[in-house]
Amino acid sequence: MKNWFVLNTKPKKEFQVEKLFQEGGFQIYIPKYKVKEKARPFFPGYGFIHFAFPEKYRTVKYTRGVKEVVGNQQGPIPISEKVIQEIQAREINGFVELEKYGEKPEVGDEIEVMEGPFKGLKGIFKKEISEKERVLILLNYISYQGQLIIEKRKLKKS
Repeated sequence: MKNWFVLNTKPKKEFQVEKLFQEGGFQIYIPKYKVKEKARPFFPGYGFIHFAFPEKYRTVKYTRGVKEVVGNQQGPIPISEKVIQEIQAREINGFVELEKYGEKPEVGDEIEVMEGPFKGLKGIFKKEISEKERVLILLNYISYQGQLIIEKRKLKKS
């Protein structure tokens, strides 16, 4: 019977291991996230592989770039497919997205700036203005009313 297992890779070999297993017909999942438009492994040194134990264990264990299949003295420990599905559910365009400050704000929401020189300022989310997740917010303070363009990831919905 096939199960999902946690795969420990050698340092910085996650994508090489992913390619080798895909070419070998295995189902492998290496969650990724983006940093400055570059894909990085979400769990450095780890991934998930679906295979039949014990039939394919030696093939998996001795694939170039693999350190070990996570387990104990009895062998690798299977994990629930639900774990994989939950991580995949957080993906947007193939990359894991975690909301740093909770729910993503939408147009019309009250927001608070959480990072940078404008930290603590509150306003209204006016509109999204670019591919790079920049947004326009309206700031209202005692005698000041202005607009600010800022990265969406720096905001928290109030």
